[in-house]
Amino acid sequence: MSSTLAKIAEIEAEMARTQKNKATAHHLGLLKARLAKLRRELITPKGGGGGGPGEGFDVAKTGDARIGFVGFPSVGKLTLLSNLAGVYSEVAAYEFTTLTTVPGVIRYKGAKIQLLDLPGIIEGAKDGKGRGRQVIAVARTCNLILIVLDVLKPLGHKKIIENELEGFGIRLNSKPPNIGFKKKDKGGINLTATCPQSELDAETVKSILAEYKIHNADVTLRSDATADDLIDVVEGNRVYIPCIYVLNKIDQISIEELDIIYKVPHCVPISAHHRWNFDDLLEKIWDYLKLVRIYTKPKGQLPDYTSPVVLPYSRTTVEDFCMKIHKNLIKEFKYALVWGLSVKHNPQKVGKDHTLEDEDVIQIVKK
Repeated sequence: MSSTLAKIAEIEAEMARTQKNKATAHHLGLLKARLAKLRRELITPKGGGGGGPGEGFDVAKTGDARIGFVGFPSVGKLTLLSNLAGVYSEVAAYEFTTLTTVPGVIRYKGAKIQLLDLPGIIEGAKDGKGRGRQVIAVARTCNLILIVLDVLKPLGHKKIIENELEGFGIRLNSKPPNIGFKKKDKGGINLTATCPQSELDAETVKSILAEYKIHNADVTLRSDATADDLIDVVEGNRVYIPCIYVLNKIDQISIEELDIIYKVPHCVPISAHHRWNFDDLLEKIWDYLKLVRIYTKPKGQLPDYTSPVVLPYSRTTVEDFCMKIHKNLIKEFKYALVWGLSVKHNPQKVGKDHTLEDEDVIQIVKK
């Protein structure tokens, strides 16, 4: 472990003292690739020693979405969690005592949203210290990450937390880089760029791939990509998660400062202690989660608007809806009647490939 850490420190030091210019871009690209490989070793240790029992930091995934809270100690994470969960929660005391996380599930607009505190991410977790590794595994499964910052010293903390999360292969508020990458058996590295590149040239791409012992591949750059983008695509284990910065303790600043904060993108100012601006925060959480609510309608009855079936926005076909209810339902599926935005007529008869929209009403007709 320590040797890997030493290597990482060494490479980071070398990157810090290398000037950034055209001549060194190639060298920096190589260093970045080496760094990414070492980081991956920390996150997924070699050898299957396996953590002994009792090390578990797995959280049962309940609800329709999962939000992870990250923040330094004493920025009011727990106050925020308990107040959010306290105000809106159905289940207050959780049965799990062994877990250091699950503080609560809130119901919002009919969806069950799980709130998790991700403790100890900050304190050198990506270097494999402490419980870091399991926490990272949980962080990577979140649908949204809330970074809780103290409004009086936000920027320093924000940088550190972002660097930590980047180090585990979590990318915040960004889309996967538009790079096509395909390994092959022969034919060398074939690089095509559909637009001018400011950083990557054939030589740099070759050397980064060589670092991964890849000597034959097709690479298509469809946007102005950086060395980091290419490394992300080659590593292939990156997760892209939306993120909201929650600025806490706004009771300690002036109105003018608050106005400025409101203009920062992805930011919500709140006071966890006074419970100010929670509705704004929940609204933004809802926007970022992009959940789709589907109401069910039993034959000859009114639709049930109290408990929607909630689907993630990437999987909203009728088939996905059936799978969410029960996997045998799709075998008996004949057609569905749908009312709502996704159809032209109300009701409309649709097959299992039809894509549903938020707040549609559906009635399944079985064979």
